[in-house]
Amino acid sequence: MSSLTTRFDAICERILRAAERSGRPAGDVRLVAISKLHGADMVAELARYWAGAGTRTGGPTFGENYVQEAMTKKAEVAALLPGGDVEWHFTGHIQSRKSRDVVGEFGLLHTVDSLKLAGALQKAWDNRMAERPIGLRDPAPGPQAVLVQVNIGREPQKSGVDPDSLEELLNGLATMGRLQAQGLMCIPPNVENPAESRPYFVLLRELRDRASKACGLALPHLSMGMSGDFEAAIEEGATLVRVGTDIFGARAYNTP
Repeated sequence: MSSLTTRFDAICERILRAAERSGRPAGDVRLVAISKLHGADMVAELARYWAGAGTRTGGPTFGENYVQEAMTKKAEVAALLPGGDVEWHFTGHIQSRKSRDVVGEFGLLHTVDSLKLAGALQKAWDNRMAERPIGLRDPAPGPQAVLVQVNIGREPQKSGVDPDSLEELLNGLATMGRLQAQGLMCIPPNVENPAESRPYFVLLRELRDRASKACGLALPHLSMGMSGDFEAAIEEGATLVRVGTDIFGARAYNTP
């Protein structure tokens, strides 16, 4: 085993133990390995191991934050893993002008935070469908799955819808046939002690429960928890945890 797969196994074990402590089945929690700024060779190595490891934290799923890097890496990983079953999520901020580049390219977009962005994604999906070859017999793809990012700490420097505007955004999304809201996502304020993130995870869960009832939406997913605090997030209801550094190691932040 390599150091990469050893770290991965350790994270999976911690996820399973956290799920047990919260009285939930291990399969309730899915790991999204954040591979931004790490090479396609590392992703392919982990995907091969992940697919055969029998893990109960979902199949190989990777999250990317930068559109150009993600599209390049997806192609490189596909070349290294012909026929490999890898799911990609987009976990970074999405600019409205980049909507065409992300819609339909990722299994889940974690960071929809405004009606403006939702409208741009809807329009991009409509355009994508209009460009399909006439007479194509394959069924049209289903709606793009999205999560609504909530600025859970109301921090001005961070993206995300204000908690007070969440239901308005969800109601707007419900009218957009090309998008399907599947839950909420947050990045809590930076804290020294992971336990200090717990109240924000509780708040996101409570917001989800209220909004689900008020808007008549299922919203099954809560994307919350990263390398430093994912165990607390799981104990408070996370269904998706985004772990990068504790799997891949430190990154060199030369952002594209």
